[in-house]
Amino acid sequence: MALPPAPPPPPRSGRTRWWYLGIASLSVLAVLSTCGIFSYFMVQEELAGRSSQATAPPPSPVIPRDISSRENDPEPLTVAEVFPDDEVVINPAEPPYQVLATQETEDCSAVAADGMATLLGELDCSQVVRATLESPTDGYLVTAGIVNLADQAGAEQAYEDIKPLIEEGTGRFLGMLAGDGTEPIVLSETVLFWDYRGHYLMYAVIARSDGEPFGNADSRFAELISWDLIEVHLRSNVLDERATQPNPELATPADPAEADPDSDSDGEQESEGE
Repeated sequence: MALPPAPPPPPRSGRTRWWYLGIASLSVLAVLSTCGIFSYFMVQEELAGRSSQATAPPPSPVIPRDISSRENDPEPLTVAEVFPDDEVVINPAEPPYQVLATQETEDCSAVAADGMATLLGELDCSQVVRATLESPTDGYLVTAGIVNLADQAGAEQAYEDIKPLIEEGTGRFLGMLAGDGTEPIVLSETVLFWDYRGHYLMYAVIARSDGEPFGNADSRFAELISWDLIEVHLRSNVLDERATQPNPELATPADPAEADPDSDSDGEQESEGE
């Protein structure tokens, strides 16, 4: 008996074909979406990098310079650096201090007496730059200066050791005579203020111009004078300036023609003796 013929294969369903097409389309869309997101993040990173470069601050024209010791800061102070003019201007809107006399000395014992001179010697004082000034109000005379010590540790020690010397009357800084009318800075009662920056000790000796002892009303003026001359002038104007140096990254390259003084612009050289 013959077997019945096999049934014909079921017809392809259009629904099945569209299902496969749908899956394939979704796969393509997923790949495209992934590529799009990746490209988006790449563009954002590139834009962020350009933005950071555009907003980066320009390099500073100066960089810090170490003044913590004379070994790192060997160049001596000069009068031209500390008191370059015949006036010290603290506020352009106010009268200046008048510089009456200046001095640079390597004899540190000439600016101090007794225990103060001994202390400066023990801390390896190498020089003092000082000046005698007249206050804007004409009521006070001041001898202010900078002492060059070996290192910051010595300057800190001086800062701590000066107070007991003053309180016990066993040492003092001396005022500097600057002509007629300035005798009170060396002969009359004085008050002393001091501070330090790096390996430098700053000080100011103040006396009344009329030679009279200090009263309660003088304390405020003396403190103002010490702030002007020690903190504003000696620290900010002088030592803070010394504590910076030009940024070598901004240095202008030397002109090769200037580096060779024997060559001229035409490359010719004349000889003598012809």
